Amino acid sequence: MKATETPGEIFRAKINLETSKIAWKELQRFFAGGKAWMASADLDLVDVAFQMSKDNVEQIRQWAVAGKLALVPDEQARKWIEADALVWAVVVSPWVLVQPVAKLH
Repeated sequence: MKATETPGEIFRAKINLETSKIAWKELQRFFAGGKAWMASADLDLVDVAFQMSKDNVEQIRQWAVAGKLALVPDEQARKWIEADALVWAVVVSPWVLVQPVAKLH
């Protein structure tokens, strides 16, 4: 830890360390409980998790209105199950925040 790091920067680093790829099927209980949120691929998953953890309602609302953050839709969940997909995920209790793993071309 650097002396110049703020508590927010330290917390973001902690969130980053808790972010990982996981099989979507492992997150089904969160989805079934209405606790799985999906962030669009153009958002920084760590930033979204940070804003959710800080209960930044205005930013979350902006992303939701723009279609960039929402509960995982049933159709998307079905596609991920069928594809045995991996997603990036991080827990922001009581939620799990997921983002599609970018495909390499």
